Amino acid sequence: MLFEQFAKGGFTLANRIVMAPMTRARNPNGVPNSMNATYYRQRSGSNGAGLVVTEGVAISPTSAGVLHIPGLYTSEQVDGWRKVTEAVHAAGSRIFAQLWHVGRVSHISIQPDGIQPVGPSEIQAANSFAWGYDEEGKESFVTASKPRALATGEVGEIARDFAIAAGNAIKAGFDGVELHGANGYLIEQFLNPVINTRTDQYGGSIENRSRFLLEIVDAAIETIGADKVAIRLTPYGGLHELPHYEEIEPTYQYLATELAKRKIAYIHIMDQQSRGSYALPDGFLARFRTWYDGIIILAGGMSKEKANTYLREGIVDLVGFGEPFIANPDLVVRLQNNWPLTIPDRSLHYGGGEKGYIDYEVYSKN
Repeated sequence: MLFEQFAKGGFTLANRIVMAPMTRARNPNGVPNSMNATYYRQRSGSNGAGLVVTEGVAISPTSAGVLHIPGLYTSEQVDGWRKVTEAVHAAGSRIFAQLWHVGRVSHISIQPDGIQPVGPSEIQAANSFAWGYDEEGKESFVTASKPRALATGEVGEIARDFAIAAGNAIKAGFDGVELHGANGYLIEQFLNPVINTRTDQYGGSIENRSRFLLEIVDAAIETIGADKVAIRLTPYGGLHELPHYEEIEPTYQYLATELAKRKIAYIHIMDQQSRGSYALPDGFLARFRTWYDGIIILAGGMSKEKANTYLREGIVDLVGFGEPFIANPDLVVRLQNNWPLTIPDRSLHYGGGEKGYIDYEVYSKN
């Protein structure tokens, strides 16, 4: 099933494989370039994913937690991304931009004029790291700075930043956007009642804690249409110090129900066990399927066998692969033919140039 064409609700792909979003930090000026276009094209088309989701893309100058990531808030960035989308479409794949605001998982050295990062509260992710500048001005992992709690009126401004970036994505030729509501970043920070201690309309009940996410979704839908808006979620995850809480399952049941009403493009779920965090509980995905009848993507530690099992059971529609795509631009045909996979050099994952980025070769039997 994994290699068959997929069609559901007007969403048609050459296969059921998704290239999952992965930060590569190859853009010191924040503008995508021809090297990025080559990277994404190599992993598209007959050898690659039916759907490509980009690395996390900054929606504003204050949204980043990693140096050298691309954005979607200037005309130069839109023009740069157009090179990427044209290359992927020419190869025969579709491509969504993942829109990203890290919230409290940032550092003052990354922020404009050294301002504090923002979050739903002032609770610091004191054991989490951003990639910024240390006290000597050298690039390094740095402890996330203490955040400033967003004022009520500012929350809506960030939702508008997401919507503006979504509009820019369509101008750049993307097929849609995936809102980053996962991995302990700003949207998920609002969902978590341990981190979100607000007493306004964005804190307290499940409905209030979900309000920020749904306002972003609605703003993006108003800007580009529901069929071009998707979201990534990590239920039961714990990355960046998001502790578990009693209402996890009711929270995601509420979100699934609300997102189903909006008929968005898809929900992308990541199992964080592959990142050293918590696994999704047994039966959760099957229950989630009863709450949400749209397209579901699952990523996180996938293998061909595991993917086909989920697809046959009808629990998910598409399957995401992340790190294997880094060193295997022809991952799809390698999986299809049971060819060995190249192991990536993790020291080259972030930053740098062509090495470890576009110089990985396709498989050869010779």
